Amino acid sequence: MTIPPPDRSRDRRIEDPSNLWIIHPAGRRLLPWFVARGISANAVSIGGLALGIAAAFAYSNWTAWPWAVAGLLLSVAWLIADGLDGMIARATGTASPLGRFLDGLCDHGVFILIYVVLASSIGTFEGWALAVSAGVAHAVQSSIYEGERARFHRRSRGDAGIPPVPSRNPLVRLYDSVAGTADRFARAFDDSLRRQPDPERFGAAYGAQAVGPMGLMRLLSANMRVLAIFLACLAGNPRLFWWFELIPLTAILVIGLIWHRAVEARLASTIAPVSPSDPHSLKGREV
Repeated sequence: MTIPPPDRSRDRRIEDPSNLWIIHPAGRRLLPWFVARGISANAVSIGGLALGIAAAFAYSNWTAWPWAVAGLLLSVAWLIADGLDGMIARATGTASPLGRFLDGLCDHGVFILIYVVLASSIGTFEGWALAVSAGVAHAVQSSIYEGERARFHRRSRGDAGIPPVPSRNPLVRLYDSVAGTADRFARAFDDSLRRQPDPERFGAAYGAQAVGPMGLMRLLSANMRVLAIFLACLAGNPRLFWWFELIPLTAILVIGLIWHRAVEARLASTIAPVSPSDPHSLKGREV
């Protein structure tokens, strides 16, 4: 089986460099082998969880730098598995709400384990309080960021989206409700995109301008957190990572959301629906 071309489900303009040059190429190299052997996306998600557990075990000895390095390498392997499961689901047409929930559960589960291990190694109430606070911030930041990223990808293709069909699984519904927190504030732009006779052109204009806020918010990716955990442990103080989540990453989320909504509002006000007689007419300035 030859290596398939990129599925273009991700826009390179807003991807983390480590995804572009390490994580995704490695996943694409592994994809033919896994598909040929019938290994499911859900099985890879579980395998990624096992790698994450191993990373957490390595970080339990973070005071010794070789163990911190091992934690980083195992975390990178987990990130590869995290990308590979989605590639398998798309290549085999087996994507499902349950798979999406399982993928998210494994992602959050790995970080929870690492937080617990690091807080246990510190062993103080202050350490546990900081870890729990950072964990809550992480869950909110990641869920909102993933929703913004998915929205950017479909809109850039001119796809206004359709209201999601609620899952019968209560856990999946809970996960979707958290991940879609920002949807209520972004719905007006989707409505505007849906009314455009030339949605692809409108989507392309949106994509060109939304690259800025989305490029900023890619700092909220799991890749950045994996690197930050390693650097904090290498510096001899895991608390640095939790403070990084609580203050700089929260600020990045807030600034990115405000910036993104401003881009939507500006585009919605400067591009009017196109008249049938002039499919290229615009109201106001070109974008």
